[in-house]
Amino acid sequence: MWKKIECLAVYTKDMEKSVNFYQSLGLTKAWEAYQDIEKQWSLIGMRFPDGKSELVLKNNPELNFAEIEIVVEDVKATYETLKSDTEVEWIRTPFANSLGGHVAVMKAPDDNVFVLVGK
Repeated sequence: MWKKIECLAVYTKDMEKSVNFYQSLGLTKAWEAYQDIEKQWSLIGMRFPDGKSELVLKNNPELNFAEIEIVVEDVKATYETLKSDTEVEWIRTPFANSLGGHVAVMKAPDDNVFVLVGK
């Protein structure tokens, strides 16, 4: 079901300080977006030198935990397979994204949060 890790999103209180720190480690700022319609909470993608993976910085204090973005073949099918597992908590059930695919957010039985992306 799971194909690869796309990125890891981590919380930061200070975007500028974090961007500077990760740039000093060789990452480059690849993109910037807002996490909400009100444009209060930011997301910044920091690309690794291989160009294949990213560290995403987020500053929403309500989401002050790490999120691992996993590419799956089919988000809806993965949801259907796992939805009967009472130990999996669905933070967001599958929804369409702007790229023509779908996204879902789940908390695994070990309390780690995964963002599932795919068709």
